[in-house]
Amino acid sequence: MNIYSCESHINRALDEYVANEGTFPAMEPVKKDVKLSTTCSYCDQVPIYIVTNVQSDTTSS
Repeated sequence: MNIYSCESHINRALDEYVANEGTFPAMEPVKKDVKLSTTCSYCDQVPIYIVTNVQSDTTSS
């Protein structure tokens, strides 16, 4: 499960992940030089975090 989140919705994303998966997720920042084709899972803002159970490829160097 991956949830893309802007600054405003990060608490909601963390709560939703824990409720659905029953475990605490990894909260990985999206690197500034990475261009995502998706928006925040809750609004149209650019996501700055990916809430996931594994390290996302978008945070790799």
